[in-house]
Amino acid sequence: MIKFVFCLRRLPHLSREEFLDYWHNKHGPIAVGFQDVLGMHKYIQLHTISTPFDGALQESRGGPEPFDGMVEAWWKSMEAIQESLTNPAAQAAWAVLAEDEKRFIDIKNSPLWFAEEHVMIGE
Repeated sequence: MIKFVFCLRRLPHLSREEFLDYWHNKHGPIAVGFQDVLGMHKYIQLHTISTPFDGALQESRGGPEPFDGMVEAWWKSMEAIQESLTNPAAQAAWAVLAEDEKRFIDIKNSPLWFAEEHVMIGE
């Protein structure tokens, strides 16, 4: 499996709740609707949660503010990704998704990349 990973930061004018609502209820269904044309095997939204440990965790690592969430989109192979990036129908779908992302994601502060998973514990 090859994963597309996108760590999301919300636009400054959106509250956390507004961001998560839009992402889950508006953008998510758009992405799901493009599953076949993009050749996606799996699509996961990881929404950050607030816990009593957040401040101590951030302080202990000296890290930046956490992301608001993360996307994992899975493809079965590099060839499937290549098809998703070169097929005209898939390119149109990517364009729709990218345009919608401008409504809620701080794009310049939200890194993305392709990755290969190496499971160390679990299945």
